[in-house]
Amino acid sequence: MDNYEKIQVILDAHPSGAPKSPLFDKILHILFTPEEAAVAACMNFAPKTAEAVAKEADLPVERVSGLLEAMAEKAVIFSKVKDGVVRYALLPTIPGLFEFPFMRGAMTPEQARLGKLWKEYHHEALAASFAGSETPLARVIPVEESIDARHAVHPYEEVSKLIAMADFIAVAQCACRVSVGACDKLREACLIFDAPGRFLVERGFARVLTAAEALDVLDRAEEAGLIHVSNNSADRANFICNCCSCCCTILRGETELHLPHAFARSAFAARIDDALCTSCGICADERCPMGAIDAGDTSYTVNAEKCVGCGLCISACPVDALTLERREETTGIPATTRDMGMRVLSEKGKLEAFLRAMK
Repeated sequence: MDNYEKIQVILDAHPSGAPKSPLFDKILHILFTPEEAAVAACMNFAPKTAEAVAKEADLPVERVSGLLEAMAEKAVIFSKVKDGVVRYALLPTIPGLFEFPFMRGAMTPEQARLGKLWKEYHHEALAASFAGSETPLARVIPVEESIDARHAVHPYEEVSKLIAMADFIAVAQCACRVSVGACDKLREACLIFDAPGRFLVERGFARVLTAAEALDVLDRAEEAGLIHVSNNSADRANFICNCCSCCCTILRGETELHLPHAFARSAFAARIDDALCTSCGICADERCPMGAIDAGDTSYTVNAEKCVGCGLCISACPVDALTLERREETTGIPATTRDMGMRVLSEKGKLEAFLRAMK
């Protein structure tokens, strides 16, 4: 097993997955030089010092330190400072290894090739692996203004509460729209919080935002018809992506590949009041990214199976004929990111492999 294969095996043990494929092998060869791969193959998802990695790799610490910094500068591994010492770790495929290198926004010929490979790999294997558990790794958050005040709302269902909980906020270019390029919607739209956000800012892949500026990004994303997507846990947001159905890696798992657990819908679904609806068609033709609103002979109807509860149709209705109603049956959201990861690993049968990779 060569070093690139070793990296693939470690990455595949993560809840996000990284199935073996010639396409992924090509991706890894673009992202990591052979010397970098020799070091990365001795790492896992737990941040370690350069000295600890050098010991695992049986290489001089000075050389390993340089290679680790080179990889962190490309955002193909993660770094953070703890107790005054820089520590390094592997990144999962999603969110991480796919997104971070594209977040500066510029597309070189090599990045264009990389984007094509990721798209092919997504269709071939990655999307099914990411969505291969009953518990989704990501979920839709409704536009806050679309939720009726009569509903009891959990903090994790309100984007403003998620923003307020973050210690550090960064914004970066949407890697999906940069790499796929299927639309020209708002690009600087990915919010990343806390340690990953600090890492991306320090390495020049994102910029710092205040909470007010982050809310402005969400407002502009809503105006552009983008869906808020975050990690599927109730404790705090690691990221809030603002996604289109034509480019987004997560949403395309449903729109293109029809995977049932590509992401979790919000706990709401849109409803149309026939008595108020004027059949203007704005909701169906201009606002619903999922094609969930159908035109009938005399009125429009919502297909509850297709509706993801994003709320984008609500704010655009000129006669207030649309509302979000809480679904009768919703899947319980994991309490923490760790709970989500452990649940997904168990459902995918990967828990033992993950524990081995983390030794």
